[in-house]
Amino acid sequence: MLITKLPLYSLLVFLTFTTLAQEMGFEEYNPPSTLKVPEHPVTRAKYPFIDVHNHQFSMPTQNLADLVAEMDKLNMAVMVNLSGRGRGSDEHLQQALQNVQQHYPNRFIVFTNINLRTIDEPGWTERTVAQIRHDVALGANGLKIYKSQGMDNKDARGHRIKIDDPRIGPVWEVCGELGIPVLIHAADPKSFWQPMDANNERWLELKTHPRRKRDDTHPAPWQTIINEQHNVFRQHPRTTFINAHLGWYANDLATLGQLMEEFPNMYAEIGAVIAELGRQPRFAKEFLTKYQDRVMFGKDAWHPEEYYTYFRVLETADEYFPYYKKYHAYWKMYGLELSDEVLRKIYYKNALQVIPNIDKSLFPAD
Repeated sequence: MLITKLPLYSLLVFLTFTTLAQEMGFEEYNPPSTLKVPEHPVTRAKYPFIDVHNHQFSMPTQNLADLVAEMDKLNMAVMVNLSGRGRGSDEHLQQALQNVQQHYPNRFIVFTNINLRTIDEPGWTERTVAQIRHDVALGANGLKIYKSQGMDNKDARGHRIKIDDPRIGPVWEVCGELGIPVLIHAADPKSFWQPMDANNERWLELKTHPRRKRDDTHPAPWQTIINEQHNVFRQHPRTTFINAHLGWYANDLATLGQLMEEFPNMYAEIGAVIAELGRQPRFAKEFLTKYQDRVMFGKDAWHPEEYYTYFRVLETADEYFPYYKKYHAYWKMYGLELSDEVLRKIYYKNALQVIPNIDKSLFPAD
């Protein structure tokens, strides 16, 4: 009854606003919190750290001084560039290593990569093993396996190349022989394979990034791909593997713990999954404390301001603060307040144990 007594203009404004509010979708709904709690934003890590998961495709010609200046602000002592060969070029790797060695030899570690697209060509295994030896002699300190090499790459018959294809076995073995780790990314979050409906908590991400949607035939069931990765760990116990993104088990740490027990040659890193840890602070703290010798710091995409959330989750006891990408996590973060010893291991100690030729003088003497 009160609405009918409003002036016409006010009535139109009221009705328009009400209609727009009712039509607002989940994508737009993102209200700032009214919660008043102590806040301790962190823009610089408590200890110098090694980012074991980064990509710098322009490293051959990059102005490393600018990059190092940004790293210094974060207290990043060493960045591991996993894209040493860029899109597959030997020249790309050589130039990246030359740029690093000429300007900042102690601030960057470069990993090499392999090309599976030619796996059906005669002599592929022998040539790839020889390439690994050559790249390590040049200065590469690890091998990165992209997710495409277990999902999108196909052989000459159009079949997906499995991660545990026996032709790749000697590649894993030579990495163990040379003492370099393999940082391997297999699959994507399991939710990407599930129906895109009201029960899928990654619905918003799939809506805004539809190319990320997968299913059992595109390219294969999630568990199949993950099992192939685990087969490699099992079949090559003398090779050290760093499982990217906590192996996509950050939302199931009990299972990840079982994998840690089964595969003593498997380490893990936290790139792109801090949102999972930040919503289960007590259990995540318990897990990271138990497996403090097996987890490393990683970020993935290079956006300096996004590191702040990682620091805050790991270091503080803050409550209910936002993640930096709503489509990754519409929920809020909580700090784990890890102990200094666990922080030091995640930030740098574990990487020093696994990745060769990192300058130890950059880190506190214990």
